[in-house]
Amino acid sequence: MVSRRSLTIDTEKPTKTTYVVGTELTVNLNRCAPPQAKFFSIKCTPNVHCKVTPPTEDKNTLPQPLTPNSILIITMDTVSETAFDSKLSVRYYGDKTETLVDAVLHLTAVEISLDVDADRDGVVEKNNPNKASWKWGPNGYGAVLLVNCDSETTYKKKLDSENNEISRVSDLQDMSKMILRTNGPSQLPEGYKLSMYISQTTSESVRVFRPRTNVQKDNVWKYKLLKLFLKDYLMVVGTKKLTQEVPYLGGNTELVFYVEGLRFPDKDFDGLITINLSLLEPSGKDIPETPIFTDKVMFHVSPWIMTPNTLKPVEVYVCSTTDNYKFLKSIKNLVEKSGYKLKIIHEYMNRGDRWMQDEIEFGYIDSPHHRFPVVLDSPRDRGLQDFPYESLLGPDFGYVTRHALNEEVSSLDSFGNLEVTPPVTVNGKSYPLGRIIIGVAFPTATGGRNMTQVVQDFLWAQKVQEPIALYSDWLVVGHVDEFMTFVPAPDRKKFRLLLASPDAGYKVFKSLQNKGHGKMEMFPGMPEAISVNEILSDKKLQAENRYVQSCIDWNRDVLKKELGLDEEDIIDLPILFKVMEEEEEEEEEEKKSIPRAAAYYPDMVNMIVLGDQLGIPKPFGPQIKGQCALEAEMCSLLEPLGLKCTFIDDFASYHKLLGEVHCGSNVRREPSPFRWWNLDL
Repeated sequence: MVSRRSLTIDTEKPTKTTYVVGTELTVNLNRCAPPQAKFFSIKCTPNVHCKVTPPTEDKNTLPQPLTPNSILIITMDTVSETAFDSKLSVRYYGDKTETLVDAVLHLTAVEISLDVDADRDGVVEKNNPNKASWKWGPNGYGAVLLVNCDSETTYKKKLDSENNEISRVSDLQDMSKMILRTNGPSQLPEGYKLSMYISQTTSESVRVFRPRTNVQKDNVWKYKLLKLFLKDYLMVVGTKKLTQEVPYLGGNTELVFYVEGLRFPDKDFDGLITINLSLLEPSGKDIPETPIFTDKVMFHVSPWIMTPNTLKPVEVYVCSTTDNYKFLKSIKNLVEKSGYKLKIIHEYMNRGDRWMQDEIEFGYIDSPHHRFPVVLDSPRDRGLQDFPYESLLGPDFGYVTRHALNEEVSSLDSFGNLEVTPPVTVNGKSYPLGRIIIGVAFPTATGGRNMTQVVQDFLWAQKVQEPIALYSDWLVVGHVDEFMTFVPAPDRKKFRLLLASPDAGYKVFKSLQNKGHGKMEMFPGMPEAISVNEILSDKKLQAENRYVQSCIDWNRDVLKKELGLDEEDIIDLPILFKVMEEEEEEEEEEKKSIPRAAAYYPDMVNMIVLGDQLGIPKPFGPQIKGQCALEAEMCSLLEPLGLKCTFIDDFASYHKLLGEVHCGSNVRREPSPFRWWNLDL
């Protein structure tokens, strides 16, 4: 839609204004006319075009009759060479021969366009008609902005978004280009200026920079040369600065701005940012200028995106502690065999905290021109609390966290309780980036533990991986990775959901008993050794596992519904649990015992997935003909999918501390090839 501006012309002195090519000036001729005027005529220089509405019946009749609704529409299609070099005049008549007065309008024509990559192809095109709005989907539009959450410095680190200046040109790569394209005379008429502005709420989310230069406006070539070497950039608008004049360079020129996001979408921020540019016209001494033309653009901040087990690993992270040498060696061998990189976090950094999965979650942000990994730091804040900021944050490696200021942090805030599914389609709705999974308290539970609301709000606000809440508070630790994971598969949905299953566990033990192996022992040669017969005769253990199975089945039904899964998409892993009594303080009451469950033997679902290589907790099951019966069952379930099972001894250093292989490791993976803005939301 063409932008229109109303203009009043003066019969007592010439009116001067600046016209922006592509717009329309409208003049109410009757309102500008002297009281006795009944007719009018119009003359203009060749580059000024005008028409009158409503049109007269006889277009050749001059002068034309003046009506209460006579509107003059003025356009120009070429820019001016000098200020006010174009002219239009309106002559008013009392009757057709009686000239009353002339109203003269002097015009300066310029082109002004504030441009962004609205079609998301990595190129800032000129005057895209959709640049001021946002639409999701492959046929959508609207520019993309990254949160500048990495750090160009490695000494005395600070997030680039917290640095008020740009100290390195490399930081510009993390920002989106915005170009002011102008064409016209060497300078604007006296008193006219260009002003960029944002709203008060927007200022918390964005900053705009431009090269700092004092180049004369008529030395355009010099500006173009200098901007190749400039390392100093001026903040135009952003934090505490809502508006600022920007230079008009004259001639046919481009001024490049660099836009950075300051925060991710969240409960109070939908991720949309609008930036405005206005041409201001002087009104007189000590009177504010008035905007006569405004161009605007819109950005959507990239959400933080998680990566599922089905994406290719890049690097594996694991902690070194005083007692996990055997575990570390097994992980190293597995990673080397898989062909990926291994990063060992030593004790000076982990400070005895071995739970790498719980401290962080790897994700990334993406735009048409750039993408980089971003680590989400959990609010658990134990020994590893400094690791993500001190060791991961750096050039093209971002950092984000959420602080639970007014909430109690529980075990459910550790990120073993935060997972993401592979891509799924559910009832015709596609989730090409998968869906986030978190664990919470059962809906009817009182006094249960939940992931802090500030973290949940952040995850829901990202939109592109619509979360699913599962019931995990029945576990002592309370993490979803204790009873579920995903592995790649060559068929069906290209993955399988693996669920811990006490029923499957008892099936294995009953089969052993039926085959005459009832005296064979779990944990052979260990102090915890117990026979198959003893396990099967333990009525309390059976009751506890019926309860656990009911909890897992509740989650199974949720996952089948929310992910569109069939039973053929799910594999039940033979894992038993035991219920442990915990004491929890209640207000104005005595301590109450809360039963919660933990894995009875190493929890094989809590594995690390590296392509087709699986690092599975070694279960120490009964040995039948020299082979662990539980390991054999796992191999029979997973190897037909082309997966290779490596069993890792984590019994002493992790399992006894209520964690396993997945809890003690973390994997950074390649981003999804799907671009988030192509989602149909």
